[in-house]
Amino acid sequence: MPTKPLHSRTDEQLVSDYRSGRSEAFEELVRRHHDDLLRFLIRLVGNRALAEDAFQEAFLQVHLSAETFDTSRRFKPWLFTIAANKGRDALRKSLRRRTLDLSAPVGGPSADSSDGGARTFVDLMEIDVDPPDRALDEAERSQLVQRAVDQMPPTLREILLLAYFQRLPYNQIADSLQIPLGTVKSRLHAAVAAFAKQWKAVAADNGFEP
Repeated sequence: MPTKPLHSRTDEQLVSDYRSGRSEAFEELVRRHHDDLLRFLIRLVGNRALAEDAFQEAFLQVHLSAETFDTSRRFKPWLFTIAANKGRDALRKSLRRRTLDLSAPVGGPSADSSDGGARTFVDLMEIDVDPPDRALDEAERSQLVQRAVDQMPPTLREILLLAYFQRLPYNQIADSLQIPLGTVKSRLHAAVAAFAKQWKAVAADNGFEP
């Protein structure tokens, strides 16, 4: 029976194909995940050159570990976990770690919100949503979001991006990071507060209120 075309095969099937000697299956995995993974890494490390290095290191690790991957599980969370680890390594090597005061209040609408707090930080992470008090073009808004994300500790930055940029469900994040589901929720809660605080500072520095 003829094998299905590569583009119609699942990620997990492609890993099996690669194990069987089909090198083009690995190339298809790289093509399939290139854009999303590179965007994730750029957000994570805040530097395209570092992101590209981490991207290459991640797929090198996929190549080296392909035989041990359990194809009954999903490939994407595994890939993004590897990439996040490589991104953290890149940050350590470049001495770009930053600290953040996490004393910002967590959850709930802000006291000065006139609309009851309907807008959330998720709106700000979406590049096609304009902040209400000043129109920003896409490039500028993306730069400001990146600046706010850059100020977050790597562990909070990573979980924020996995949950809201890559939209992985909580159980997959827990599995990927090898942490309890409750830890995912509490860490994401802290990440939301951290991003909100940094976004407010970035917004004020650039002359508009978030």
